[in-house]
Amino acid sequence: MRARTYFLLLLFLALRGFGNLSLGWGTRHISSRLTLAFNPLDYIAALFDPWVAAGVAMLILALFARLALLSLADLSFVLPMTAIGYVVAAVLGRIFLHEVVTPQRWLAVLLIFAGAALVGSTTQSTTKGMGTAA
Repeated sequence: MRARTYFLLLLFLALRGFGNLSLGWGTRHISSRLTLAFNPLDYIAALFDPWVAAGVAMLILALFARLALLSLADLSFVLPMTAIGYVVAAVLGRIFLHEVVTPQRWLAVLLIFAGAALVGSTTQSTTKGMGTAA
C-alpha cells in the first residue's frame, strides 16, 4: 500500500505541476483580444486554447489522484505531501515560463519542502480499519 500511495502522490504532483504550467503558458499566449478579468465569455473562449484545455484536463486528473490518495492515507499526511506541488510550480515557472523567483520565494519553497519531508518520514496512516463506517 505504501508504494501505491507514493505512486499516486508522484502522479498527483506531476499532473498538478504540468497542469498549472500548461494553464500559465496558455493564458499568457491566448489572443490579446481576450481580457479575462472583464468578460466572463472570454473564459469560455480561453478553454478552446489547446494549452488551457490540456491544463484543465491535467488538473481534473490530479483531483482524481488526490481523491485516491485520501482513500489510502490520512488527511494529515496527504495535504502536507501534496503541498510539494508549490515547489514543483516554482521550479517549472522558473524554468519554462522564465519567471523571476525572489530569494524570499525560494526560502518559502525550501520551508514547504522541509515540512513535506518531515511529514513524509511519518507513517501514512494512523487510523485502524480505514474505509469502514464509524
